Amino acid sequence: MISTLLADDHALIREGLKKVLAKEIDIDVVYEAENAQQVLDFLAKKEAQIIILDINLPGMSGLDALKYIHKLSPDVRVLMLSMYPEDRFAVRALKSGAAGYLTKSSAAEELVSAIRKIVSGQRYISSVTTEMLLKELLQPADKLSHETLSEREFQIMLMLIKGKSVKEISQELVLSLNTINTYRARILNKMNLKSIQELIRYAYDQKLLE
Repeated sequence: MISTLLADDHALIREGLKKVLAKEIDIDVVYEAENAQQVLDFLAKKEAQIIILDINLPGMSGLDALKYIHKLSPDVRVLMLSMYPEDRFAVRALKSGAAGYLTKSSAAEELVSAIRKIVSGQRYISSVTTEMLLKELLQPADKLSHETLSEREFQIMLMLIKGKSVKEISQELVLSLNTINTYRARILNKMNLKSIQELIRYAYDQKLLE
């Protein structure tokens, strides 16, 4: 039996995924989470083979949660689920440790095959993502501004565009206010932006926000 954890803050999405998985006699949904902290709390006590993880969870995002998930449960396989097309987050998710990336628009048709492939030890990526990875390896192209950020900078950028204050980010990441302010300035400088308002506008233009 493939033990599966569903993590999405929308109950309707979870219900839809459960209906898809309920048709499979060898897949069992053992837990549902509304946020990343609930996922971590579950893994601290129990185990799951597969986590279907929404990238845009409230509080700690799915991308941010990946490293904590693998610390608690190194063998768990994470399938990142997102409303965003592959060109926004797929490569970054895979580099951060996800075993696959699936858009919500294709979840109904591809979820089961994605789970089975991941459980077998392989990665699940679409043909679009495969082409992106090959292009990055063979023909490094000019990167978008947010693609030049380090993992930590990208993490903090996502928190900033969601409206979190420097103090809130400091508390959540357990870093000093000065450190967060330094990251904030570095992000704006790397992206050639002058303010958080410009950063948010950029995020909307690049469809990094819902």
